[in-house]
Amino acid sequence: MRAILLVLYLGVAAAADRLPGLSVDPAGVTVSGVSSGGYMAVQMHVAHSSRVKGAGVLAGGPYYCAQGGLWTAYYNCMTPSAWTPLPSVDVLKSHADLFAGNGRIDATSHLAAARVWLFSGTRDHTVDPAVVEALGRFYALYKAPLVIVKDKPAGHAMVTEDSGSDCGVTRAPYINDCDYDAAGELLKHLLGNLSPPAAKLAGHIVSFDQKEFADGDARAISMADTGYAYVPAACTGAKCRLHVAFHGCRQSAQAVGERFIREAGYNRWADTNRLIVLYPQTIARYWLLWNPRGCWDWWGYTDQNYATKTGPQLAAVWRMIERLAE
Repeated sequence: MRAILLVLYLGVAAAADRLPGLSVDPAGVTVSGVSSGGYMAVQMHVAHSSRVKGAGVLAGGPYYCAQGGLWTAYYNCMTPSAWTPLPSVDVLKSHADLFAGNGRIDATSHLAAARVWLFSGTRDHTVDPAVVEALGRFYALYKAPLVIVKDKPAGHAMVTEDSGSDCGVTRAPYINDCDYDAAGELLKHLLGNLSPPAAKLAGHIVSFDQKEFADGDARAISMADTGYAYVPAACTGAKCRLHVAFHGCRQSAQAVGERFIREAGYNRWADTNRLIVLYPQTIARYWLLWNPRGCWDWWGYTDQNYATKTGPQLAAVWRMIERLAE
């Protein structure tokens, strides 16, 4: 009996904590992501454009590019060709406008006031530069101010100033040292003038239970039981802004530990600029849901509403944002 009680106690002790309310400003949220996380950032931005004020996207494409199809996602929306061309951004805009008209996403008129920062590495052979350029054209249709960076010799990865692998490679943990601070550059574009980044971090990483935001079963929507957030010391008793950073495929904590959370480059800027960074997490799934690389859902493996406010993953992350606003 004692052994059983000990096992139960250890299981409870090891469980992630409840995500705290930290009084973040719910009207000033920004998002970013790399690869599938880039597509997810776009979905979050477009679906909640009245409250998400900007998006930074590395190696991602236009909203609703896959239109619910895995084949379209893998070929047309990553490495388009004459046989599998990119969907027309005008068509994708019509889908977004229709979703907005039906109340499934916010009014697309909000996008004109958004700030957008895009990145495509010259050695990225996973997501073609044409895909990122199409995302730029999608936002341009809504008159959104944007910047596209496409002159860095980076592979398919999160690009940093001094962390990770060589700049031009594409391999785990998909964090590349390119002597370029992508996190800092995108945050400066999305948020305006920022204080210089911290030389030494004073905040802390918190782990939290993601299950409660996914109807008690995060794994059912290919999300991990545990998510993470970086909380600067200045944000423990005062209102701060919030940035949501979406990792890419094969880049979750399940795959690379806390490498993305600690090395992507956001935390040192967060520390000196009263910015909380939320790092939601996926997992790989092989049964019932086919998501072997732990990607965010940008083609519909959870359900047909994946790109709207009621999409299972979008809804779960939005509940996290609402909790942090408490």
